[in-house]
Amino acid sequence: MLRSLESKVSRRGLIAATAGTMAAGTAGTATAAPAGAPTGAPPQGRVRTGFERMVADGYRVLGGRRVGVVTNPTGVTAGVRHIVDVMHADDRVNLTAVFGPEHGFRGTAQAGGSEGRTEDPATGLPVYDTYLKSGQALVDIFRESGVDTVVFDIQDAGARFYTYIWTLYDCMVAAAVTGKRFVVLDRPNPAGGRGAYGPVLDKAYATFVGREPIAQAHGMTVAELARLYNGEFVKKAAGRAVELETVEMSGWRRGDFFDETGLPWVPPSPNMPTPDTALVYSGTCLFEGTNLSEGRGTTRPFELLGAEGVDRRWAEAANALELPGVRFREAYFAPTFSKFQGRTIGGVQLHVHDRESFDPVRTGIGLLVTAKKVWSGFAWREDHWIDKLTGSAGVRTMIDKGAGTDEVVAAWQDGLAAFRAVRRRYLRYR
Repeated sequence: MLRSLESKVSRRGLIAATAGTMAAGTAGTATAAPAGAPTGAPPQGRVRTGFERMVADGYRVLGGRRVGVVTNPTGVTAGVRHIVDVMHADDRVNLTAVFGPEHGFRGTAQAGGSEGRTEDPATGLPVYDTYLKSGQALVDIFRESGVDTVVFDIQDAGARFYTYIWTLYDCMVAAAVTGKRFVVLDRPNPAGGRGAYGPVLDKAYATFVGREPIAQAHGMTVAELARLYNGEFVKKAAGRAVELETVEMSGWRRGDFFDETGLPWVPPSPNMPTPDTALVYSGTCLFEGTNLSEGRGTTRPFELLGAEGVDRRWAEAANALELPGVRFREAYFAPTFSKFQGRTIGGVQLHVHDRESFDPVRTGIGLLVTAKKVWSGFAWREDHWIDKLTGSAGVRTMIDKGAGTDEVVAAWQDGLAAFRAVRRRYLRYR
């Protein structure tokens, strides 16, 4: 049904462009949104996301385009309105489709699940399922959708094996193949962007938890990753680079952690409840590759780790490593689902006391080394999932041979140094 002139005027008044000028792909200085702006940015909020800056520029980057958005529940404004709802209500945007990643567009699915092909009840827009889809399958979805511009806006967690950054990559490749423009709206790396840590993926171990050779903790934002992908990998996969535009944040600095941004935290997946989780995740997610619980089914996933038969000796051994920025507490807990469901188990809880010096990947390795040393029941998953997470068989085989934390970490330094040199070319924030 045609919308009335009155409703159009009302919406346009409500969603008028905020003051200031935004240049797509250029970091600038934060500007407070005027009173009544739809974004609801609190006056004290220093960081403005790519979406906020796109709105402030009157959606210029989307002008005259049929737009599809790759997003999930984290695609919200500073006033916690979902960007799909905002754009759908704005006559300046021709939003025609939504693409949902792992866990789904509205976030109803657990790990390893999605919502399938649906119609969004709030907007009536078709929602296409992109989870585990790449290559021709994703090309077919983009063609079926009829969009000519694909927008990506999802909060990342900063780890190579967090699947959203490979949804980004796969969608960029499919957009390049189909000749569609690709626009990335930037958000903060919740663990900060000070540096890259951990081993770099060996392409022989490429999967959906790591398509291309980047570090385990990449220290980049999604817009920076998109530029790196386009400059280093997309052309090889698609035969040409994608027509890419990035809308960067203002007010974000490389050393900022998420609680310093003034932005609301929306869990990007069911087991990423807080920014504290993201801070440790790139190291402790390695326990998914073992028979120990990584804390799923608790209120502190990836901060609580354990198994039946583990006692205080693990915390003592981990603390003896004197890893920078973190201490370990003897802990007992009963997961409500996943490994050891309903059974009380022993283990450790991580307490990060100095985020600046904390190295999540070194910490994860130290915990693996000490767990194997103090608990006779330690085992890797039979499918060697740890190799997919670390990007090669190196970590597993070295630990099995008795290597210590420093020795394991030293083994990946050459590859990490090479990645850091490439990474430096694509950084957009100081």
